[in-house]
This record gives sequence, structure tokens and C-alpha cells, in this order.
Amino acid sequence: MRRLIVCICVAVPGIAVVAPLAGCSFFVRRLGGAFSHAPGEMADGLSAGARRLVDEAFRDIDPATLVDHHAHVAGLGAGGTGCTVNPEMRSFWHPVKRFKYSIYLSAAGVDDLERADRQFVERLADLVRSTPRHGRLLILAFDRRYAKDGTIDEAGTEFHVPNEYAFAVAREFPDVFVAAISVHPYRKDAPAELSKWAAQGARVVKWLPNAMGIDPSDPLCDPFYDRMKELGLVLLSHGGEEQAVDGEENQRLGNPLLLRRALDRGVKVIVAHGAGLGENVDLDSPGREPVPNFDLFLRLMGEEKYKGLLFGEISAMTQYNRIGTPLTTLLRRADLQERLVNGSDYPLPAINALIRTKSLVSQGYLSEEERAGLNEIYDYNPLLFDFVLKRTIRAPGTGERFQASVFMERPGLAVTK
Repeated sequence: MRRLIVCICVAVPGIAVVAPLAGCSFFVRRLGGAFSHAPGEMADGLSAGARRLVDEAFRDIDPATLVDHHAHVAGLGAGGTGCTVNPEMRSFWHPVKRFKYSIYLSAAGVDDLERADRQFVERLADLVRSTPRHGRLLILAFDRRYAKDGTIDEAGTEFHVPNEYAFAVAREFPDVFVAAISVHPYRKDAPAELSKWAAQGARVVKWLPNAMGIDPSDPLCDPFYDRMKELGLVLLSHGGEEQAVDGEENQRLGNPLLLRRALDRGVKVIVAHGAGLGENVDLDSPGREPVPNFDLFLRLMGEEKYKGLLFGEISAMTQYNRIGTPLTTLLRRADLQERLVNGSDYPLPAINALIRTKSLVSQGYLSEEERAGLNEIYDYNPLLFDFVLKRTIRAPGTGERFQASVFMERPGLAVTK
């Protein structure tokens, strides 16, 4: 956030790590959840300047339609939730993965593994409820990885959050959470699973193709897309390179152009992160040269036939490895903002190392005064920090900001209905 100990290597996006440090709680705390106050202390603890930033952030925002389209819940199965993480994440034989796992636990405020699943959810609910004029978060289930023959690939599954669990949490906390399901299209029961959860109110299906081994352009997905269209479901699919979970061998699956197959079958698609990271081959070019994923996303957004079907989502766009062209472009282009929605990608905003407010100042997105207020907010509530940051930043040199409508539910998507 404010400083980064540059000599440390960490298995979170873009930071290099020294395996012997994997058990060091100091470095986990410093790079992970470096907040120092409880969310409920914020009302009395913020300075006048920080409070002004919060008030300004909520200007023109209708809390009834305020939506965070991208928030994760996860767990270890404590309490019978059915959640799992890959055993390598907890193994001393895989120190990099174990350190990354420790960072996520720290960011989510988990310090008791016997209650990990419950602590994760209670912490997230507390963050939302302590926010003035709060809206609701779309909490994401996360399906296992499947092979094309429909068999489960347990070894390749980084983590699993059952649809049943996401719905149970949303039902327990209806004032703050709405559940999104995750169904792998290679599952033999995939269309039936979509129908089952749509009947219970699901509106959004979450994919992370790079990690889940999904090729969105595969003809095997056609029955899945047709059922989604029939049920009026929205696909929230990761776009671009993925660094938060293992998927290195499948980065090509984050190519935004692969989503044309879903769009051409009439499915509404939200591209997470605006595909703002990494490169992929240009599938429209005979030379198949590498092109930034963000440019491929912009190409899709520019195609007239996809208006009303294709949307972008801005979670993680303020991370240090995405600031620059992707963030500045979205801030400056009002035509694109009409088709953008907000997401936090929680718990990533609570990973101290990922959001560097000093870099945002040096590149002209924030003033020093704004930075000081935002850092205060982070110490109480990193989720609110993410929202206020996005409402505060402006395009360097020209001053455009994200419109208030980006943070409220789009009538054409209706993800919380």
C-alpha cells in the first residue's frame, strides 16, 4: 500500500519471493492484511479529510442499487461448508504456494483455521455493514476444474466454493450479499445445474477460464450458452492474464476474443478486470501476433453487434500492475463507462502490497492529500478503501473520473434481482 519491502519475494501478483520466509508472520502481515483498526472504529477514528473523501465518494450514489459485482468467499471446509483449497497451498513442500495462501488468509482477516470459513464471511459482512450507505456484494462460487470428458480434475483445482455455500451465505446475510454461481461447461450436468440455480434466483455465472481450463470458444460450450440465454443468465468471465491462482499453462484461455462464441449465441458477458493484464495472440490476424489483452477487449467493445451484450468490469484496475494505459483509457472514455460495472475482487484490495497509493500519486491519479486520507480508510476498511479510491482517482492530465453509474446496477444486467 504505502511502502513495499522490495527485497521480499511473495507469491502474489507481480512480487518475487524467497521461500524461506514462508513461515514469517511479520512479512505476511506487512504484505497481506496490514490494516490496524476494526471497521466499527472508523466512524470515530477518521480525520476530517478522510471523511470528506468518503462523503464525496457516495455523492450521486443510490445505495439501493450500489453493487460490487466481484467479491470472493472461500474456505477450508471448516464447519462443513464444502469449500476446499488445493493441498499444495497448505504444504511446506510448496513454500511459494503456502506463502500465497498465508497472504490470502491475512487479507481476509482469518487467524483461526478451525473457524476459517466463518471468519472469512463474518469479516466481509462486517466490512460492508460498517460502510455508510452500503450496497450489496455479488459473492462468487467457484467450480472445480474439469477435463473435456466431464471428469473432475482435482489436482488442477486451486480452490472450490460450492454453489450451495454461496447461496447459504447470501441467504444468511441478505442485506449485504447476493450469490453468483459457478458451473463448468464441461460438466455432464452443466445445463441442468444452470436451470437448478436459476430457479432459485441465480443471475450470474462466474468463470476463470485460465485456472478452470475452460476454452470459451469450444463448441462443447454451445449447449451451455444456449441454456444461459434461455434462462437469462449473465456470464462474468475473467479476461486477460491471471496471476492470483495457478493458470500459467492456460493464459491463452484469458484471450477476450474467445468470448465471441458466447456473445454470438446471445449471452450477456461481463469481462472482469477489463482484460487489463498480459498479452494474447490476435485471433483476427493471419500473423497471430501477440497483442495486449486490453486492446483485444477494446476491439470487442467497439463491435456494434455486441452493444447490449458485452460489458467490462473494473476490479483490480487500480492495482500497481494495471495502472497506466488500461486505467487511464477507461477513465477518459465516457462511451466505455456506459458499459462498465464495478467490482472489488475482494480480498485482493486487502492485500497491502497490491495497491500502491504512492505510485498513483506519482502518475497523477491522486494528490498527496487524497493519498493520506485513503491510507487512513484502508487501515479501518480495505473494502471501503477500494470503493473510495475508484471514486477519487482521475485521469492524469485531463481529470476525468469514473461516473457514478459504473457503481450502480445496470438495468440491462439486473444481477441482484
